[in-house]
Amino acid sequence: MIIDRTRYAFRNVSRTFRRQGFVPALKLLGQDAFRFLTQYILNYEHYYLYEHILEEKDESKFLPKFQNFTFHIISSNEEADLLVKPGEDFRDYIYGAREAFDEGAIAFCVLVDGEFAHIGWVALTERAKNTFDVIPYRVDFLNKEACTGGTVTHPEFGGKGLMKYGYFKRFQFLRENGILKSRNAVNAKNSISQTVHAKFHPRIYGEVHFVRFLKWKFLYNFKNELHN
Repeated sequence: MIIDRTRYAFRNVSRTFRRQGFVPALKLLGQDAFRFLTQYILNYEHYYLYEHILEEKDESKFLPKFQNFTFHIISSNEEADLLVKPGEDFRDYIYGAREAFDEGAIAFCVLVDGEFAHIGWVALTERAKNTFDVIPYRVDFLNKEACTGGTVTHPEFGGKGLMKYGYFKRFQFLRENGILKSRNAVNAKNSISQTVHAKFHPRIYGEVHFVRFLKWKFLYNFKNELHN
């Protein structure tokens, strides 16, 4: 899932200014400007391909470090309309979120004190997968496989275990709906995501290199079954 950086940055900077002051907001603005240059003009990414065998786990080991959070599974724009409030609609700054719902993608959201804090997506079909994951790894949707991706945690709520809890809930949902395996792509530089995935004991079965220059995208050096 691609973040609309303009809206996302404006929202984050505005919230930071209100709560922390001018200097932290200015620092965040500079960080977002750098991300824009590196992600939307010229960007090279290296991904590992993960496979999870879905097994029952103890939810108490994956709870986030919040007392005042709520968890929601959203499968349509109509359901999202009932949940979000003005100024807090995640679909306004996560590019393609509305289209993802229309194509069957399912969102797993965590709110803290009623504010959007975390989202992750699940796809049960190829069309749904393509709305939040452009890496063309194979998922056998007809043989009880699914995929996850598009994970975003608001910076204000980082480091509190929301990604870990979000993945637990996604894997739990898939297992309870008869899915045996889940696949996804994890950025090789994203150590936080790799650490979270390691808690579920996945298999890394391949890797891919992805290059984007302006609107052009290139995929190369696709390797399967690298780690058994």
